[in-house]
Amino acid sequence: MRYPEAPRLDLVEDLHGHPVADPYRWLEDAADPRTRAWTEAQDAVTAEVLGALPLREEFAVRLEKLVHAGAVGIPVWRGERAFSTRRDPGQEHAVLRVREADGTERVLVDPMALDPAGTTTLDAWSASWEGDRLAYQLSTGGDEESSLYVLDVATGEVVDGPIDRCRYSPVAWLPGGDELYYVRRLAPELVPDGEEQFHRRVWRHRVGAPAGDDVLVHGEGSDPTTYFGVHTSRDGRWLVVSGSAGTAPRDDVWIADLAGGGELRDFQVGVDAQTAAWVARDGRLWLMSDRDTPRWRLAVADPADPGTWSPESWQDVIPQQPDAVLSDVALVDGADGDLQVLAVHAVDATDRLSVWAANGSGRLADVAGLGVGSVSGVSAPPEGGTSAWVGYTDYATPPSVLRWEAASPTTLTTWEEASVAGEVPDLTVVETHATSADGIPVHLFVLSGNGTPDTPRPTVLYGYGGFNVSLTPAYTAQALAWVAAGGVWAVANLRGGSEHGEEWHRAGMRERKQNVFDDFAAAGEHLVAQGWTTHEQLAVMGGSNGGLLVGAALTQRPELAAAVVCSAPLLDMVRYELFGLGRTWNDEYGTAEKPDELGWLLGYSPYHAVREGTAYPAVLFTTFESDTRVDPLHGRKLAAALQHATAGEAPIVLRRETSVGHGARAVSRTVGLAADQLAFLAEHTGLARR
Repeated sequence: MRYPEAPRLDLVEDLHGHPVADPYRWLEDAADPRTRAWTEAQDAVTAEVLGALPLREEFAVRLEKLVHAGAVGIPVWRGERAFSTRRDPGQEHAVLRVREADGTERVLVDPMALDPAGTTTLDAWSASWEGDRLAYQLSTGGDEESSLYVLDVATGEVVDGPIDRCRYSPVAWLPGGDELYYVRRLAPELVPDGEEQFHRRVWRHRVGAPAGDDVLVHGEGSDPTTYFGVHTSRDGRWLVVSGSAGTAPRDDVWIADLAGGGELRDFQVGVDAQTAAWVARDGRLWLMSDRDTPRWRLAVADPADPGTWSPESWQDVIPQQPDAVLSDVALVDGADGDLQVLAVHAVDATDRLSVWAANGSGRLADVAGLGVGSVSGVSAPPEGGTSAWVGYTDYATPPSVLRWEAASPTTLTTWEEASVAGEVPDLTVVETHATSADGIPVHLFVLSGNGTPDTPRPTVLYGYGGFNVSLTPAYTAQALAWVAAGGVWAVANLRGGSEHGEEWHRAGMRERKQNVFDDFAAAGEHLVAQGWTTHEQLAVMGGSNGGLLVGAALTQRPELAAAVVCSAPLLDMVRYELFGLGRTWNDEYGTAEKPDELGWLLGYSPYHAVREGTAYPAVLFTTFESDTRVDPLHGRKLAAALQHATAGEAPIVLRRETSVGHGARAVSRTVGLAADQLAFLAEHTGLARR
């Protein structure tokens, strides 16, 4: 192929004694006329390549139906009202609804009604304790720059907002619905240049009052990258604030007695652990923590007695389990009136439910009825009750809601189902384990039509491996469309995720990041060895941190797979901190500012690992121009480097989109992207020629 000309700079920097070449530094500047001309030329090449793919239209038709599956969120009960989201087939975005005590439902927030172009997304929402007011956050164009609004639930009237700079802001209401705590960044003129995305503070806000009158609660003197969490108790007495620097797997926690002066006191500060804390209706301080328990435990303490705040004094309700990771809990009333806990544990990335006594006396029941799937959350009314709601999905079931009742604690019933516009193909899920380079077993889900590796078939291997993210089974239109076309889809649970607790996460971060890439390569080799596929029929796919994963795979092991989809990727690991939210990730990856950590990064940075004369596989980069997390410059730079270096004939192309970002998007935009990705992989793994 003839690629657009990309001049190579003779730029080599000495960083802590390492000579680091950066020939495509100029592609970092999207406004540079050279970058504009180059990207426009890339657009033309990509359009020609993608337009010629024979299965593109077929995938688009199938995906149009499978992507237009519904999705139902678990209800959040406040007073006699239940708030939840729902998207039906044909809807571009989910709407936020309220269910009244008499069972009637109304839509409170519909992003498409606000913006028929479909570029506005509902980022977050929180109802007041009484259920009469709703705080919600909107952003436009994929930038995730949330603005906060408050509406009156009875009338639907907006009574406050917009308040800007509320990206990733939690909301905690005080009783009565007149005041709330939230998180907002400082104004740009108050922070150093280049740090406008940081410097968050916790504020107390009175609904309807100017945001400039908000009371500063916490955050002065904190690390600029700190994210804060806020929780209030139902009675309004207790405030819990948490903070973590960037995405570090540790947090500080403070507690304030709002009835006793309101001063925040240290609960957990400077400790290498994560603890979620809240005061529940029984008046106890509930603690879900990995402190000395990497698979997490649930314990209680007395919020009014600091003498009970040390971990040695915590009383276990659910102790750490040897083979399962605790991920969520809900407090419920048992049939006999005793307080109980409905708990979610994951075993090999598959979620299971169980019931425990809140007094710490142990497990009461295991809940049946879940398949090889995921629980997205459990919810129960904060005032108490004998019912709970469970969000559930698996590879063939869109997000739906089940109901648990104390009267029959071992079973679940259907509360609300989501439908699918098209026919879900026959699907068999096989669980297997690869062996990584250091002997560690790596779990895989393998999806196919018949569940047996009888004939090697085109196979997509998907992974992520970072930031404590667990790849649990979930309805995935791309996977279903690929299987329906005769392929195999595999998901690898790599180190760096949370599938086996915090130790599993830390085994794949910082100086141990290479473990993730070794796990992924081992998963690919395992699929070949087991007869599912061949190297010529294998494709790898990942996005964001998963884009880094497949970027490392294609530069370290170019012979592993025939095709690669690298989406919204992080690829220049020497300069990643300088753009987007990169600075918040240096605890996960390391920083180039420190000599030893620069060595880790250079050891795998895909952009710096490109070697001229190597036959690289077919690569499709997909980037999003409004991405404020991972700058599209990463995709541009590696695309240029690979196009220059490859000795093979497989195409290396860059597909970019405007007016979308890293996160949520309209359903129709998803169809076009997914069809291009699958058709590209099909062409280069042989699926298009079956």
